[in-house]
Amino acid sequence: MGKRTVTRADLSEAVYQEVGLSRNESTELVESILSEISSSLVSGENVKISSFGSFLVRHKGGRIGRNPKTGEEVPIEPRRVLVFRPSQVMKERIATSLKGRA
Repeated sequence: MGKRTVTRADLSEAVYQEVGLSRNESTELVESILSEISSSLVSGENVKISSFGSFLVRHKGGRIGRNPKTGEEVPIEPRRVLVFRPSQVMKERIATSLKGRA
């Protein structure tokens, strides 16, 4: 089974094929959607896409870590991280598709 990554160009092409917009309009639409999602996440908002999942920004506090090579303690600064939580519908679709391949 070959692993493949879906790119912006692939998404634009899918919109072009399914919706019937021109290639330029399809690309602009995909870029606009991705830009809106990014802007919302940067401003600290959560993004929920029904039947797909949620993108959440989590705040992780600072802590003391350890360099695995030297064993030296290193402070890790507080930071914000992006988390994706798939919806139950998405989890079920993935589980069902894996059963068909077994």
